[in-house]
Amino acid sequence: MQFPKQIKNLIDGFEQLPGIGPKTAERLAFYLLHVPDSVTVALGKALIDLKRDLVLCSVCKNITNAEICDLCSGSSRDKNTICVVESPLDVFSFERSGKYNGLYHVLHGLIDPLHSVGPDELYIDDLIKREADEIILALNPTMEGEATAMYLAKKLNQLKGRTNLKITRLGIGLPIGGDLQYADETTLTRALEGRQSYE
Repeated sequence: MQFPKQIKNLIDGFEQLPGIGPKTAERLAFYLLHVPDSVTVALGKALIDLKRDLVLCSVCKNITNAEICDLCSGSSRDKNTICVVESPLDVFSFERSGKYNGLYHVLHGLIDPLHSVGPDELYIDDLIKREADEIILALNPTMEGEATAMYLAKKLNQLKGRTNLKITRLGIGLPIGGDLQYADETTLTRALEGRQSYE
């Protein structure tokens, strides 16, 4: 017995999401059959608005609904420090901690040759053009994160005229193989406070 086309399409769509297997996709699709129409309409509108109304900040590449995000345009931020992260979720994790007051730069991924992701697929050139006294490489302590951090440190150290640029890496507090988005506020605070020069 085949699923009706509408259900099959929805199941296929759910399976494209990370962490959703075939059985979970089926359960979600059939769950939505029984919720009020207002719920499915609101969900559909949220998905459409997500792609239509959100853009990347022209400065830091974080998600926003304006050309320049609130963090980059805010006057209270330390403009001399840039924290480089893998994804917008990492920005929200740092902001929840309330311990970092500088700017950010979102790469939207990590260098990962096994999945054909090279430096050109990331927002590295935009980072190189930015001015700062300190750049914090706040990338996940994985093989891909370490490879990306090494690549960035090499590129940043090659810049002429930036002899005072300090490149640091997050310190203690983050376990190897851990993700920033799952770290609690205390762990992120300790990692920021314990950052060390990256050479």
